[in-house]
Amino acid sequence: MQFPSPLTLEETARFINAKFIGDADFTITGINEIHMVSTGDITFVDHPKYYNQALSSKASVVIINQEVDCPIGKSLLYHNDPFAAYTSLVRKFMPFVASTASVSPTAKIGEGTVIQPGVFIGNQAEIGKNCIIHSNVSIYDYTLIGDNVVIHANSVLGADAYYFQRKPEGYRKLESCGRVVIQDNVEIGALCSIDRGVSGDTVVGKGTKFDNHVQVGHDTKIGSNCLIGAHTAIAGVTCIEDDVIIWAKVAINKDLVIGKGAIILATSAIDKSLPGGITYFGSPAIEARKKWKELVMLRRLPELYSKL
Repeated sequence: MQFPSPLTLEETARFINAKFIGDADFTITGINEIHMVSTGDITFVDHPKYYNQALSSKASVVIINQEVDCPIGKSLLYHNDPFAAYTSLVRKFMPFVASTASVSPTAKIGEGTVIQPGVFIGNQAEIGKNCIIHSNVSIYDYTLIGDNVVIHANSVLGADAYYFQRKPEGYRKLESCGRVVIQDNVEIGALCSIDRGVSGDTVVGKGTKFDNHVQVGHDTKIGSNCLIGAHTAIAGVTCIEDDVIIWAKVAINKDLVIGKGAIILATSAIDKSLPGGITYFGSPAIEARKKWKELVMLRRLPELYSKL
């Protein structure tokens, strides 16, 4: 997320009550969690296991809970609870604002778009031209929808990322400040859920079509002209490239890449990245022909055993 206007290191340190190392006038332009950072961003780290990842990332400022050497070109903010400091910044610059109407007066809706009864459209949401939004769809704040998009009944776009930190006293929520972006000519089935990014965008590419009951996790990028079958669950920070076909009841783990033109057959489970242009099946999924041969051999085991 980009800030409305840049912050200085000193004023940021003052807001979160942290000690800073670096130029007081060092400029911070945005806030992002570690998967999404770019130059100018502030991020956080609170476990030694991830110190090196954060300190060597593109982030310009790191909130950290231990005094370490400051990398060249970066600044540090020392805070005993970087997670809490980070979420306080999110709440300041992307606060929850309660809606006062079913369609926010700040929402933008393009020419020729049809909004059916019972639809909720949140603050600063944008919907393009010639869309059809069916009954009881919920479009959360800041969601961006292109032209010629169809969204069927009871789908939810822009719910918070499922992202929690476990502590002895319970779970703490990492506040979401990203968006959902739906590009042109997408069709989303009934009862689908697409979560917003933690700090970046969850994206569905041009021409992609969802069946019913599809779940897409935070910060996932789905390419153009994909087909995704019913009851598919796609975890966060996953990249599905163009022209991928995913049939029903497929489960895809987080942080994976599904290559261009891959086909994943129904009821498969994906636990690692898959090259494109291949058909996959199984749990965990492998190349489909290999899996079918494996199943044939398994069916023959009782016969082979009886001959021993």
